Amino acid sequence: MLYDCVMAQHPAEQRKPRFVPPANATDCHFHVYAKGARFPDHEMDQALALHRRLGISRGILVQPDVQNRDITLIGLALAGPNYRGVMPVAAVPSEKEIEALHAAGMRGARFIFLARHGIRPDIATMRRTVERIAAFGWHLVFLMDPPDMLDVFDFLCSLRIPFVLDHMGRLDVSGGLEHPAFQALLELVRRDNGWVKLSGSDRVSKTGAPFHEAIPYAQALIAAAPDRVIWGSDWPHPANPYNPDDADLVDLIPLMAPDPAQQQKLLVDNPARLVGF
Repeated sequence: MLYDCVMAQHPAEQRKPRFVPPANATDCHFHVYAKGARFPDHEMDQALALHRRLGISRGILVQPDVQNRDITLIGLALAGPNYRGVMPVAAVPSEKEIEALHAAGMRGARFIFLARHGIRPDIATMRRTVERIAAFGWHLVFLMDPPDMLDVFDFLCSLRIPFVLDHMGRLDVSGGLEHPAFQALLELVRRDNGWVKLSGSDRVSKTGAPFHEAIPYAQALIAAAPDRVIWGSDWPHPANPYNPDDADLVDLIPLMAPDPAQQQKLLVDNPARLVGF
């Protein structure tokens, strides 16, 4: 299932960010799609052009839904050894399937709880998937809203392999830093295997660009888990009403993490440790 996306400008037509990322900076969350009327310029060559403009040289390509695996694998093959992939899971993959996907560059399994995707994972499927992927050094990724996170909080706490929460847990910025759901998110990322993506600043915004509402939440997450935070653009921003310029999102990074040492962790060291660059 492809989902709606406001059409963005061609990457070459947009500005470069003011912030210059460190060498080997990583975009840990972006998508590619088959060429078509709804996504005319969102194939892998366009993603690589975007990364060149942003000063990014590594990436984790997130397969957006179960129907896009072939496109994702083609994208990984085109991008080369500086790119890895994460795939959504609807049914438990076989060991042979994981072996082949690992060789192609996949390093994570993603569980999507959003209703528009039509597949809400169950605990049994997630547990069996963990058993299959653990030996390969893969991690888990969760796309969920705060109520879903609270529903499966005990399961998340039981995990022994790395797990990543997408888009700062899709937090509600109107709830404040002391909101119980955000405090639960902080508790998860303080665990030795709990990670979070500082992506989706635009998604959680109530007012639009420059998306500064997300900054205090990102700073709190960095303080809670400086070695387990990663950053992603979320290009091409599917189902997003703001259609942000990715340079604006890159320019949020030094506001979230003013310390160059933390920028190095966020953009280079942490992603390398997670997926084995």
